[in-house]
Amino acid sequence: MPHNAVPFLALLGQQQATTMRERVCAMLRKAIRSGVLGHAARLPSSRLLAQDLAISRVTVEAAYAQLESEGYLSRQTGRGTFVASDLPAAPVRPVTSPPVQLSTRGGLIDRGGGCDDPQFPQAFAAGSPDLRAFPHRTWRRLMQQRQRLEGEKLMGYGDPQGLPQLREAVADYLGQSRGVRCSAERVMILTSSQQALQMIALLLCDSGDPVWLEQPGYAGAWHAFRSAGAQVSGISVDERGAVPVTQAAPKLVYLTPSHQYPTGVTLSLPRRLAWLEFARRSGCWLVEDDYDSEFHYDGNPQPALQGLEDNARVLYLGTFSKVLFPSLRLAYLVVPDALIAPLCRLRSMMDGHSAQLMQAVTADFIQHGHFAAHLRLMRQLYGSRRDLLRRELAEKLGDRLTPLAHQGGLQLTVQLNHGDERRLTEQAAAQGLLLPRLSPLYHQPGSEACEGWILGYSALQPNEITQAVDKLARLSY
Repeated sequence: MPHNAVPFLALLGQQQATTMRERVCAMLRKAIRSGVLGHAARLPSSRLLAQDLAISRVTVEAAYAQLESEGYLSRQTGRGTFVASDLPAAPVRPVTSPPVQLSTRGGLIDRGGGCDDPQFPQAFAAGSPDLRAFPHRTWRRLMQQRQRLEGEKLMGYGDPQGLPQLREAVADYLGQSRGVRCSAERVMILTSSQQALQMIALLLCDSGDPVWLEQPGYAGAWHAFRSAGAQVSGISVDERGAVPVTQAAPKLVYLTPSHQYPTGVTLSLPRRLAWLEFARRSGCWLVEDDYDSEFHYDGNPQPALQGLEDNARVLYLGTFSKVLFPSLRLAYLVVPDALIAPLCRLRSMMDGHSAQLMQAVTADFIQHGHFAAHLRLMRQLYGSRRDLLRRELAEKLGDRLTPLAHQGGLQLTVQLNHGDERRLTEQAAAQGLLLPRLSPLYHQPGSEACEGWILGYSALQPNEITQAVDKLARLSY
């Protein structure tokens, strides 16, 4: 086979290997495996191939020798270099990819659609902290200190339950700020609240078990329990939060008491006590997602449901993604002692543990007082932005949108008084606005859904809020 019939230059340019010898080896392997170079095909001499590729003949000789040792080539003295004749024939590539049969659980996960979060701040993406206001210099200093003092230690494998220092810091913080009753031994550090929900679903829910979730409610929770095979149904939410139900008990109930997502209402104290009594009487678990509890702007926040009574049947979870930054990938789960060991075993079979360096730096950030200072600053900042958004909406869209009561959080939910939610959302996208829709959060089949949007404001500067509302007002309602 004449050497100029083989597209060596084109193949060489496709290789990503680091050295030229490795690139030549990868090029020839690909040509042989794909059938470009067939059985017993003769390769150009090392001198000719080196000339064609404008590389050293020594490099080609080294590549030929390497491929001969691997069994791809046969070098015959006085005759030349050939593709080995005993290689299996190049596989025939199918016209289409082979069909994939997902498991029942895999199908549930696939149909669930996943949990999408915006990668970059955009009006009005929900749940995005303002990373421009983060104390980057302080964080870098703490990270450099940790790397200098314990760099190698923190690069090794860690405890599935989490770094003890961070668990201590989280337990202290939750006890002081949220009234959570826990010790470090009952805290587990995870990568996200979504991971916490997946693990709870895997450990506590059998296929067909009834699970109750708020309606409307957080899509990630619905996906987690549905993918576990649970029979998920919605419970109503009114101006006092999730309405207690007296019918047959489920395996567990998922609640967002501090700021119900997406309505923003706070679960009243009588309702909290009623849910605790229901769990105690029925034996079900309450999963308390303390979503956005750090950001409460009107009055004092209510303490966590978990801390209202001893030995409450409550699994409490929270995340640092909204308070610090999303890519930190740190969250926490507080559970009874008996669940720690099973959770750790499950974690060891998943991702093992969270990044130890990030855990250590977060612990230092909390224990040195930076976390509390950052929270005070962000509460003031986000509270002023919420107030600005309310004023702008009242002035420019008061007859078209009705804001729901939001005492805190990072977003403001509004109901459409008239107009088509889907059509207006598409119009807004053409104007560069991301409008998370309200109606898809009514997950119960056959339920009547309110139309509107969840308007995230926390990552937007005041002028960006004003500009975004102006664009919103120009839509064709």
